Amino acid sequence: MDAPVDAGVVAELAMKGMLSSLYAAIKPDGIAVVAPRGKRTFAELHAGANRLAAALRRAGLGPGDHIALLCPNTPEFVEVLAANLRSGTRLTPINWHLSPTEVAYIVADCQAKAFIAHADFAAAALASVTDRLQLKLAIGGAIEGFGDYAAALAAEQPDDPPEPVHGGTMMYTSGTTGRPKGVFRAKPIIVPPAWGPGTLKGYERNGDVNLCCGPGYHAAPLAFDVTQPLNAGITIALMEKFDPEAWLKAVEAHRVTHVHMVSTMFQRLLALPEAVRRKYDLSSLRFVLHGAAPTPPEVKRAMIEWLGPILYEYYAASEGGGNFYIDSAEWLAKPGSVGRLDPAFGTRIIGEDGRDCAPGEIGAIYFQHSPVARFEYFNDPGKTQEATLDGGTHFTVGDMGYVDEDGYLFLTGRTAECIISGGVNIYPQEIDNELVKHPAVLDVCTIGVPDDEWGEAVKSVVSLRDGHAPSDDLARELIAFARERLAHYKTPKSIDFAADIPRSEAGKVQRRQVRAPYWAGRVKQI
Repeated sequence: MDAPVDAGVVAELAMKGMLSSLYAAIKPDGIAVVAPRGKRTFAELHAGANRLAAALRRAGLGPGDHIALLCPNTPEFVEVLAANLRSGTRLTPINWHLSPTEVAYIVADCQAKAFIAHADFAAAALASVTDRLQLKLAIGGAIEGFGDYAAALAAEQPDDPPEPVHGGTMMYTSGTTGRPKGVFRAKPIIVPPAWGPGTLKGYERNGDVNLCCGPGYHAAPLAFDVTQPLNAGITIALMEKFDPEAWLKAVEAHRVTHVHMVSTMFQRLLALPEAVRRKYDLSSLRFVLHGAAPTPPEVKRAMIEWLGPILYEYYAASEGGGNFYIDSAEWLAKPGSVGRLDPAFGTRIIGEDGRDCAPGEIGAIYFQHSPVARFEYFNDPGKTQEATLDGGTHFTVGDMGYVDEDGYLFLTGRTAECIISGGVNIYPQEIDNELVKHPAVLDVCTIGVPDDEWGEAVKSVVSLRDGHAPSDDLARELIAFARERLAHYKTPKSIDFAADIPRSEAGKVQRRQVRAPYWAGRVKQI
């Protein structure tokens, strides 16, 4: 560990969003951020954040004003976040996979007064300019009408802000049931340093490295792989795009200790030839956090067998709530669970009749609103009301699940994904979890398709591993495989094959996208 630091000083700096000043003082030449397109020492990151904070003030932005950021995983992304945290502003990182029209919607909807965009996404940036913007900066190249990011920072002094105020973020939902909406909190969430025993990650300030292999604009990588290591003074290694062998190389090269991942990444790693997987030294890893989308039990078991009992799973939502964690040992005793339901956090499983479900009964998962960081959907009180229960004490994001007799939570899918066949609710995640165990299956997405007799019939769309080819015989084999493991009514009636299964950057299967062609010209409530 580095030299001890005064706990009171740390708490004061955390409240002001100024923790980077501590690390700039005690290890100025240490690497704070390393990425394919550059790096920052702790001193450089702190000075850059101060310079940008000054540029924001000069442009007229103050506490409560919004900044939109359209940027890949580059050092500037972290720098903008660090500046935001000390400026009292709200930062909205935008998914750069979106179309220019979709980006423009978010820039306008979040009422951004500053827009910082990377030249890689110039077309989307130009389509998103509004009269409200008081500052427009381009990173990594020119964008017409935008000032140069590096020049704007060079014009300011690196001194600490005179009155730093802790800022926050306003993330946008994925929009699977309509336009994405901002998750707004009147008060920011203050993240203290996660050092040593008693904290989830147990960072050691001297030598630990947190790898960010997912997009920083997504809530989970932003929280677990950028904000937490930033506030703890840990080196952040950025990947711009996940590639399984590149991930192995990064872990070995940077001696990565901590990383957040999703199920799809696990599956792609496990699909590598064993000789490739064994070629790299992964011994530095001691904490692999995963969540965002359910991981098939067979996939997770294989990862534990490979890496050891260092997998830690969480379940929560961008809106907050959750507080479910399960380590490898506990998960092996309760495979498929995301952790034990703790009544102290107020999570409830509620059935269609509005009552709390008994153990084993599937219902909608409702989280208790945070008393200190309560959220609402920005400019959409109707959506906020729709998601809440009991006068607003609880909210749901549409996830379904059940708890067993021991209080462990198991996810079964989402309400919008529920298949209703002959009046019976069928949750597709259960079917996916079984089919993916077949040695020919790489990925799977189960959906409901139109059926004149039953309303919907269960269909699984499957992508295959190398060495396997689609055929009627294989389809019948997969159906028989599922029937051995599932209730008859849950067994797919048909199998289609696809080159790949579309997933979000968070690893969530895009069932709506897979389902759409089958319902063209028909109506399904989703």
